[in-house]
Amino acid sequence: MRVFQTLQEVADLVGHELAVSDWIDITQEQVNLFAQATGDHQWIHVDPERARQGPFGGPIAHGFLTLSLMPSFFDSALKVNETRMAVNYGVNKVRFTSPVPVGSRLRARISLKSADPIEPSGFQMVYTVTVEREGSDKPVCVAETIARRYA
Repeated sequence: MRVFQTLQEVADLVGHELAVSDWIDITQEQVNLFAQATGDHQWIHVDPERARQGPFGGPIAHGFLTLSLMPSFFDSALKVNETRMAVNYGVNKVRFTSPVPVGSRLRARISLKSADPIEPSGFQMVYTVTVEREGSDKPVCVAETIARRYA
């Protein structure tokens, strides 16, 4: 985990990689719970027997499950001591560039694209998050996320 003392320290690193998250294991139980929470019960996610005969050779995680892991990636990758509150502000762009087979391990590389001051005493930060699958050269997700952090 990379620790920053102030928001300005982070803002000074626009254009640079800030941190790399810990690995997260993707399990069938996690995929099933996500399906239950969202109502997306497509067989490529929740039916391992049928999925073995499908195009991916086994069940895969939902793309939106991968996206929903962003808070976990950030939590294990960086901390800003000066932050009293942070809120998700949105997503500019998301691409699911490769499937995530159940049993995969994922981590994220987090770069800072921009940091604009906002009132009172905060920054709107746009991050480029590249989610990697262990053992693969191709990322599984590339997202441009926006957060507002307040001191």
